[in-house]
Amino acid sequence: MNPRIDDWSGKRVWLLGASTGIGAALARLLLARGARVAVSARNASRLAEVLAGVAGGDGSAQAGRALLLRCDAVDETSLGTAWHELLAAWGGVDVALYVAGDYQPMRAWEIDLGAARRMIEVNLIGAVGFAARVVPQLLQQGEGQIGFVGSVAGYRGLPKSLIYGPTKAALINFAEALYLDLHSKGIGVRLINPGFVATPLTEKNDFAMPALLTPEEAAQATIDGFAGSAFEIHYPKRFTRVLKLLAHLPYRLYFPLIHRFAGR
Repeated sequence: MNPRIDDWSGKRVWLLGASTGIGAALARLLLARGARVAVSARNASRLAEVLAGVAGGDGSAQAGRALLLRCDAVDETSLGTAWHELLAAWGGVDVALYVAGDYQPMRAWEIDLGAARRMIEVNLIGAVGFAARVVPQLLQQGEGQIGFVGSVAGYRGLPKSLIYGPTKAALINFAEALYLDLHSKGIGVRLINPGFVATPLTEKNDFAMPALLTPEEAAQATIDGFAGSAFEIHYPKRFTRVLKLLAHLPYRLYFPLIHRFAGR
């Protein structure tokens, strides 16, 4: 379905959303694998810390292979500037991954429009803007891959995921449509759907998170997924397979089961 990547040596990778969590762990892992990695996020100082944390803290291992591009995913001007800087430095990318995300637990009786808009902008609109920049270049090259970090929360409605879940569901649909358009043109499209990963965002949860992964474990699972050709990379399987099964149930079974498992 997609071109496999077993060897990352020399691959030009752009990670948008690399200051913390999965994005930061991916940056470190890919640099260790020999890739050329451009990291972007709003917090430039945090990005610098991510890069300095590779190979003993002095950053020497990635000299000449790392590029720091400050960028706000939802600011079109900022995104365009970062993209043009990347093109000037490298001429293009081999893999572009949208890892940016925002999350705020929310229930029906506590809708916060400001937080809702922010999640919609970061989780969906930012991803569309990212694709609008990257896809034309990939088509011009005639090769390359673009990927998006979604969430299993996008499979079906879940408690406390009133806005977050729908944004990830829309992102899943967007990635599917991109794949249908780009596959025949030789461009790979990847959808990465993690379960629970210990990040600053999931620290907001006040419930037990089953099969919780570290960012490093999530990053490794993502890279392992690229060694295959599947459109969707999901992990950990012991958790995601259960949610996939639940997603196929009729509502009369799904709703009672979710209430039972969630305890609310």
